Amino acid sequence: QPTRGLSPAMLASSIPPSLLLFLHILSPFSQPVDASKHVELKGAPLSHLLLDPGAGHIYVGGVNNLYQLTTGLEVLLHVKTGPYRDSPECLPPIVLQECPSAKDTDNYNKLLLMETGQGVEPGSLIVCGSLFQGICEKRNLSNISQLIYQTSNPVDTQYVAANAPGVSTVAVVITTKNKQEGGGDGDVLRLMLVGRSYTSKGPGDIPPITTRRLFPVVPPRRAFSQEEELGKLVVGSYSDYNNHFVKAVVHGNHVYFLFSRRHKKEYRTYASRLCISDRSFYSYVEVPLLCQGGYNLAQGAWLGNHSGEPHLFVVMAAGQASTPVATNRSALCVYGMAELDTMLRRAQEVCYTEGGQGSGGKEEAYIEYGVSSKCLKLPKVSLSEYPCGGEHTPNPIASAVPLKATPIVNSTIQLTAVTTATEAGHTIAFLGDRKGQLQKVLVISNQSGHLYGSELVDSGSAVSADLLLDESQEHVYVLTNSRVRDSRPPSSVPKQTDCRSCLAVRDPYCGWCVLEGRCSRKHQCQRHLQPNHWLWSFEPTSQCVTVQSLQPANHSKEEQTQVTLSVPQLPALAKEESLSCIFGLLPPQPAIVMGNSITCQSPAPEHLPPLPTGSNHMILPVSLMFGHVTVTTGNMTFYDCMAVNAEGRGVCFRCLACVSSVWRCNWCPLDQLCTHNHSCPNQHIILNHRDSPGPTSCPLVYDLQSPALVPMGLSATVVLRGRNLDVYTVIQLYDCSAGQSDCSQCRAVPKEYGCVWCPGSPAPSCVYSRTCSSKPADTCPPPQITKVEPASGPLEGGILVTITGSNLGMKYEDVVGGVTVAGIQCLPQSKGYKISTRVVCELQPSGKQKEGPILVTVGTTRGRSTKMFTYQDPLLQDLIPNKGPVSGGTRLTIKGRQLLTGQTSDLSAFLGTQPCYIVEEVNDTQLVCQTGSSNRTGLVPVRVLFGKAERTIPNVTFHYLEDPVITSAIPAESFYAGGRVIRVEGRNLDVVQQPIISVWVEPLEVQRVKRKKRLALLTSKQQLVFNTFKILSLSHACFTSPSASQVSERCSILSSSQMTCPTPRVNPEVKVKGVWFQLDNVRVHYESIKGKSFTYYPNPVLFPINRENLDVPFRFKPGGVIAVEGQDLTRAMSKEEVKAWLGDQECDVKTLDSTHLYCDPPEVQPLSVDDSHELPSLKVFMGNLQVDLGLVQYDSNSLLPAVPLAAQIGLGAGAAVIILSVLVIILMYRRKSKQALRDYKKVLLQLETLEINVGDQCRKEFTDLMTEMMDLSSDVGGPGVPLLDYRIYAERVFFPGQQTAPLSRQLDLPESRRQTVEQGLQQLNNLLNNRLFLTRFIHTLEAQQGFSQRDRGYVASLLTMALHDKLEYFTEVMKSLLQDLVQQYVAKNPKLMLRRTETVVEKMLTNWMSICLYSFLKEVAGEPLYMLYRAIKYQVDKGPVDAVTGKAKRTLNDSHLLREDIEYCSVTLTVLVKNGVEVQPCPVKVLDTDTITQVKDKILDQVYRGAPFSQRPSADSLDLEWRSGQAGHLTLSDDDVTAVVQGRWKRLNTLQHYKVPDGATVALIPRSQSSGGVGVNQVFQTGEKTPMLEGEEEEGLRLWHLVKSSEDPEIPKHRKSSMRERERAKAIPEIYLTRLLSMKGTLQKFVDDVFVAILSTKRPPPIAVRFFFDFLDDMAEKHGIDDPETVHIWKTNSLPLRFWVNILKNPQFVLDVQVTDSIDAVLSVIAQTFIDSCTTSEHKVGRDSPVNKLLYAREIPRYKQLVERYYSDIHSAASGCYQEMNSTLTELSGSFASEMNNLVALHELYKYINKYYDQIIMSLEEDSSGQKMQLAYRLQQVAALVENKVTDL
Repeated sequence: QPTRGLSPAMLASSIPPSLLLFLHILSPFSQPVDASKHVELKGAPLSHLLLDPGAGHIYVGGVNNLYQLTTGLEVLLHVKTGPYRDSPECLPPIVLQECPSAKDTDNYNKLLLMETGQGVEPGSLIVCGSLFQGICEKRNLSNISQLIYQTSNPVDTQYVAANAPGVSTVAVVITTKNKQEGGGDGDVLRLMLVGRSYTSKGPGDIPPITTRRLFPVVPPRRAFSQEEELGKLVVGSYSDYNNHFVKAVVHGNHVYFLFSRRHKKEYRTYASRLCISDRSFYSYVEVPLLCQGGYNLAQGAWLGNHSGEPHLFVVMAAGQASTPVATNRSALCVYGMAELDTMLRRAQEVCYTEGGQGSGGKEEAYIEYGVSSKCLKLPKVSLSEYPCGGEHTPNPIASAVPLKATPIVNSTIQLTAVTTATEAGHTIAFLGDRKGQLQKVLVISNQSGHLYGSELVDSGSAVSADLLLDESQEHVYVLTNSRVRDSRPPSSVPKQTDCRSCLAVRDPYCGWCVLEGRCSRKHQCQRHLQPNHWLWSFEPTSQCVTVQSLQPANHSKEEQTQVTLSVPQLPALAKEESLSCIFGLLPPQPAIVMGNSITCQSPAPEHLPPLPTGSNHMILPVSLMFGHVTVTTGNMTFYDCMAVNAEGRGVCFRCLACVSSVWRCNWCPLDQLCTHNHSCPNQHIILNHRDSPGPTSCPLVYDLQSPALVPMGLSATVVLRGRNLDVYTVIQLYDCSAGQSDCSQCRAVPKEYGCVWCPGSPAPSCVYSRTCSSKPADTCPPPQITKVEPASGPLEGGILVTITGSNLGMKYEDVVGGVTVAGIQCLPQSKGYKISTRVVCELQPSGKQKEGPILVTVGTTRGRSTKMFTYQDPLLQDLIPNKGPVSGGTRLTIKGRQLLTGQTSDLSAFLGTQPCYIVEEVNDTQLVCQTGSSNRTGLVPVRVLFGKAERTIPNVTFHYLEDPVITSAIPAESFYAGGRVIRVEGRNLDVVQQPIISVWVEPLEVQRVKRKKRLALLTSKQQLVFNTFKILSLSHACFTSPSASQVSERCSILSSSQMTCPTPRVNPEVKVKGVWFQLDNVRVHYESIKGKSFTYYPNPVLFPINRENLDVPFRFKPGGVIAVEGQDLTRAMSKEEVKAWLGDQECDVKTLDSTHLYCDPPEVQPLSVDDSHELPSLKVFMGNLQVDLGLVQYDSNSLLPAVPLAAQIGLGAGAAVIILSVLVIILMYRRKSKQALRDYKKVLLQLETLEINVGDQCRKEFTDLMTEMMDLSSDVGGPGVPLLDYRIYAERVFFPGQQTAPLSRQLDLPESRRQTVEQGLQQLNNLLNNRLFLTRFIHTLEAQQGFSQRDRGYVASLLTMALHDKLEYFTEVMKSLLQDLVQQYVAKNPKLMLRRTETVVEKMLTNWMSICLYSFLKEVAGEPLYMLYRAIKYQVDKGPVDAVTGKAKRTLNDSHLLREDIEYCSVTLTVLVKNGVEVQPCPVKVLDTDTITQVKDKILDQVYRGAPFSQRPSADSLDLEWRSGQAGHLTLSDDDVTAVVQGRWKRLNTLQHYKVPDGATVALIPRSQSSGGVGVNQVFQTGEKTPMLEGEEEEGLRLWHLVKSSEDPEIPKHRKSSMRERERAKAIPEIYLTRLLSMKGTLQKFVDDVFVAILSTKRPPPIAVRFFFDFLDDMAEKHGIDDPETVHIWKTNSLPLRFWVNILKNPQFVLDVQVTDSIDAVLSVIAQTFIDSCTTSEHKVGRDSPVNKLLYAREIPRYKQLVERYYSDIHSAASGCYQEMNSTLTELSGSFASEMNNLVALHELYKYINKYYDQIIMSLEEDSSGQKMQLAYRLQQVAALVENKVTDL
């Protein structure tokens, strides 16, 4: 029984925080609300919320819990409503013996309704749950713990709500007149109309809409019962429509239901209507609601008002494909109730009076739900006379024309709930969504809306459809998963205190109340009805009350004035009300209001605040006040002219500043005063620039009449000219001595300065003429030369000589013609001349070598240099080197004498016309330059210019050669220590002077900084980055990054085509950005050579050879090898590159793998190379890496201790005989041990060679195969994968190996009996749809001893066929039977469950998986499976295949491996193919060892490439004809008179036998004796082409092809020795196992592709797999199985083992292909690998493991991870795919049901019923429920009809 109500005190501690969302969204702003109050409730998910406005109670229904709360969210009462022992498959009351599946089940609240009281009868709370088939109870509204009505023994008419958790139920309570029953309380009848969504569990006869009695309930009537006289919506097959109810509402005289259902395989939303007074559902009519944009599934609804009219607000979601599963894409659509009623009436009218046809003959209405009624043509007045229908009117009616609506708002999050409010005449919709948000929308019209805000209510928890507003529309209550919260959203509690921020809120609830000065709702503003008093924030045109203009805008602070404000939107005032003005913070001034103008007095000057420091004005706000409320504000500026005056720096500037200012300031020049007045104390005034004359009246100096140069120390008169003021003056002071250091410079000063050269004491100087105490000098001293550059020049002259000194003339003309160099005139240059100090002249030719001084003559004086100048004749003698690349970069050394002639800047070198850039300091004998690039190759002369003089090297030229080209550089990796030799190959490498290998590196922290910068750049300037990408890359290549650096090594050139480069050492702390070769000016990036980048790896690690004790030498026994352990030894190193030295001798490296190095040391211990140790140490060299691995000590006989001589002689003599005898043994042992060592080394090398060979072979084979498969990919893209259609696929999976499966057969009956039998089979079909009958039938059959395993599989497949159109039901039955199976195995060994197909349900599971995964095979797995099949076929056919034994050279299966070495060669035949009338040759590759049938198969494969196997001719129906010349036509066959016979063996003919040459022409022709000609092979075999193991025993002969089968007859004795040799040859067959490895390596990619396609979770796994794995997890949890291995085994047995292995082994189940024995052998190994990958046991292999397991030993652990990830991802994904699975099953039922031959399956099933008839009848009669349903009787009826069986009827 439910628990009694608990007191609030008791509940306070027991209820955790949870959440009904109570949003106080519209509370008056004056009342503070606690914004954080919330309460959490038990019973998630909470499903229903109900408000009792009269009592102020809130009721909340959830799982197992019911709550009564106050509106303040205090819990008043809490009642437990579950869990109780129940099963949806059993009818209450639950008796454990009759219902073994019963268990503790949660009670989900389905309905929560309020029934108002009638008269003295109190009202009640109606509560319905999911338990006990959805029964209801009534509780007291004031105290929910008090039950008013409950039934403990409900009858089937009292099942109300849906009994499944995720299935909805809706209802409304209506009151109507009681027509049938007299008496009662005022003849009132209170009913409940219920809409129940479809559920496949429980009783299947409850209609979608039913009427239930609430009051009065007079025995024998029952509350909530569905009585005969009460109406219901009759439906043909409820599952076909799959109604999902969303809302039920009462409006006017009608009840409306909103629901979605299936219509022609698509789901649509409908609104239906019933008259409240209609007891019989005559008035039922429905219309589809179309929400444009593909929104077809209603999620929530609300009946509200919009524009004063009732409207239905519906949130709709877009469905997933053709399923009832909603996606996140959703919208709000609004439908007017008037328009809805019009559409519904129109549908009624058309169906009543026009036969359902509209005016254009188009169907507008029809009868729905499979009811045997139709639209009529009754009189036109029928609808007005019978608005609620009648017995004669058709029903139920559905409109074919939808009511359309445009979405008001769209959302990418699934909307789940809607409610509406009306505020200030506007409609506001509140929308809840799946992520727990409440979205707010202003509904503008029926077609548009504005989303203006959203609020997070409960993160991640969907808002329930029960979204309620209270009557005052002050509160909205939101229900989420487990919560109720009281919060205050922005719209309800505005914090805005000014108009601008209030209007910026853009909230429909908010506006600015002007005279109250607050943000409020409209009705809270007292004068909201008057214009301009309340400004709505959501109106885009709303503007705050503003001051349009203020006059005057600025005024002097020194006087008062009248201020006028213009305010256009000023609200109207009452007569007695007034406004005031406030300037800044000063007291208010009264305001005079005249219309929109307000006048105020400005403040007195003494009341104004002081000006801000450094400013000449201040701005004061002028506020217009209504009482204490600021209506609006303007600004007024007060200025001070005295402050403007202070800004000027002088009198003139102050005047200009004053009269030019923006304020009305005037200048008083005599008073030096800036004033706002228009008069001055001393009369004269200069007015502001706004008045005339302005700035032109200010004082100004504009001319200087006296000289501007005034010498210091003397008095002088200065005369200035100006206007309006006294004259100001400007004086320039100068000093003659400044900058004039010698006589020439002094005399060069312009004469007006009066400077003279005064030779007075203490030293001569430049002074003003009047201050010279002695006579000024008339002439200057002779020139003085201090420096000459250069000191030499060429004979031809032409270079510039720079002469530095003093007194070198006062001007350029003074030195013209006065300069000689070594007696030769030198021409001065005006550009280089500097007064007195520098002369630059051009050297003239001398004609010969000479030497002499430099002379400079100025006037009559001459200066002479102390150093001599030399005319030289430079000579070029030699050039090294004499060749280089055309790109340049070669450093040339030019040798000669007197090369330093002139300055270095005068020197330039050229190769032909191309410059050679001088790169080093030039000396007298050598000049070094670097060649530039040339545009062509060839010989060019070498020239050096000394100024204009040119010199060449006699008989020597430079040869520009083609640039070096690198074609190969291997290896492509190194380790950080470097030194690994890169072998570079190419052309013209020897032309390079200095080849270098360089590595560009960058520190890791710089990388991080650059990455951040790059990210910032990308986000801010994406376009710029895109455009400059190439430039950035180039800059990287050129190392412009300041943090980047490079490390380089020089390369060694071996020849013009080869060089070697050691890799540079790189710090491990840096990132390698690039590697390149610098070949003079040619830069070759490593990536550009072969498109592969160069990689640096961490250094290999080598461990000391004696790791246990590093201080102790390693003991080595001579004759062995030293094994060194390490890590990553081969990652960037090969065996040939490693050197090992033991002391002073090499230790020969024999083998190197990633973890070991084996070296063969000398037989005698080498000497140490280290003076500190006597023992040699083992050192390994890998490039620059040198590792000392420790000391090595050879084992030898230890020395004997010192013994006396006599004893030694005695011992020697005594031991002589022993030594002689032992010597022979030692020699033999030594020889044997050396031989063993040699053998060991040989085997080691053989293994290494074998591994290399297998790898090479795999690579070659894989390349060939990929070429072939690329062609195949184009085929797959063209004709496509040859997938079988569903019917053949189902036939092969359901009935494997059967020639004529029931799917292909027709019902074979005489016509006279057909109708009766078909009627009986139809009744049997109805019986099979009864779950009790079906389970009893299966259990009874399985209990029979004669019912074999084959029978079980056959019956399961027949049932699958018969129930294919009801897959939901089939699934439920299968689950029920599987639950029984689990029960059986849990008691025994749960791990064995589903391992084999021993029961009917296990085969049903196989079939179910096959049905559900067909589309996955078609869309995902089919193509990789076909590619794998084609790859196997291509590989197998490339090698010989024995036609008799089926053994092949290329296989994965060692038992099918052709071990003998068969010699064969490939032959290309030209096959003549007829294409219409034209005959075209087609090349086909075959083997000369192929039999003729094998050749025909290969030809057909090629000719019909891509065509399904069933559509090509059979090889047996064709003959192969060899055509040679005009007349030569020879028919070839496997067996003819030419066949070779040896003893009892007869060999099949091959192309080799017929000596058919390569390139021979052949044709396939129809076989003459075959009746069918070239017919198409339509016969289905199991897909395997069986080899000719049992050849025709023709005259006792046995057939063979490549090898004779092992069952040899008696062998003659004289041949037994040869047999022994053959057995010995087969004793080591492992050498042939490399073929398996090669085949495995070649196919690896295709095997991986198939496994990944099956097990990848990148795309969602098929819904069936997720659903079934969830079911298995539930079963394990139910039975307490916590061992994960058991569940893993169940999943493996149900999916990989049961389905995928079957498909992998038999691709012909899915693909239209032929699987030969040799292909089947390969597929078996792959399928076994798949099985091994799915097991949980550890994969261990040893020497005795089967070869197949050894082959995939490495891959299986990887595949195991795939499987485990697949299982865990499905397990961790959110479950609850029940609804989606049902939709999928419904869709599959409809898609493929037509493929199934239902009647044949039923007829076959009846044969089993007939066989075990008595046992089945007995079983049905023993069952009490079966007796109630009369199942035995119904079966007897079937028997009577199907075969006239005499029954007990």
